[in-house]
Amino acid sequence: MIQDIAPHVFNNHYENRQPSLDSVVLSVRDGAVLCVLNTAEKDIRFPKVREYPQGCEFQYLFSIDEDDYFMCDSEDCPEGYQFQKINGFLRENVADNYKVLAVFTAYHLECWYGDNRYCGRCGHKTEYDLKERALRCPECGNVIYPRINPAVIVGVRNGDRLLLTKYAHGYGHNALVAGFTEIGETMEETVRREVMEETGLQVTNITYYKSQPWGIAQDILIGYYCDVEGDDTIKMDPSELKYAEWVRREDIVLQPTNHSLTNEMMTMFKNGMK
Repeated sequence: MIQDIAPHVFNNHYENRQPSLDSVVLSVRDGAVLCVLNTAEKDIRFPKVREYPQGCEFQYLFSIDEDDYFMCDSEDCPEGYQFQKINGFLRENVADNYKVLAVFTAYHLECWYGDNRYCGRCGHKTEYDLKERALRCPECGNVIYPRINPAVIVGVRNGDRLLLTKYAHGYGHNALVAGFTEIGETMEETVRREVMEETGLQVTNITYYKSQPWGIAQDILIGYYCDVEGDDTIKMDPSELKYAEWVRREDIVLQPTNHSLTNEMMTMFKNGMK
């Protein structure tokens, strides 16, 4: 999964750091990141601060190993770099996991910064907090922290078969039942509701597996396995899915990359480990 980056070390502790000329810049715009993408070598290279014009402003994001990563709102793009769609990283093994994690997390943070340039309480322009990862309104004192959306990934079992789905829109490979937690719900209630809404099935034996940060949707994904209860007839919601079927372990077709919690959960079941 994207967060499995050892021996690299990701540090998301916020500090009011100033960039060096060798600091990495992650510039995200319209679902794309500024980089040089080398598909032959499956590598991504990001610009450094030294490649931007003097006078550009940078905001600290996080560090990986000894490298500090910053965002920059400048419209001036360093020569030789292009914006590459982030969704493409899910279809090809184009980079080390730590670079994918960096892009996804930068996207999450830049969306949050962009969505909160003005205070939602009084409309005044917000300012960066200098001590913690927050935005503050100097007019009314409102403090805004990064938004993280909880969502579930559900592996529904039926003996030696797993419920596989494909989304009605967007990502085209095999997936599992998934959905966001609503106000007032527990995670387990989200599992039951999403499975019922998307496939008309009831489930039991809901068991936590793992979680995963998923910055491309500003999510924290929480994985569960469960078992179908009662009638196993699928009543698919076509507005959510274009495919939902019980698939035997040996027939499961995995996603093309190992980035996602969904793919790991499908792999675990396919290999008889869940």
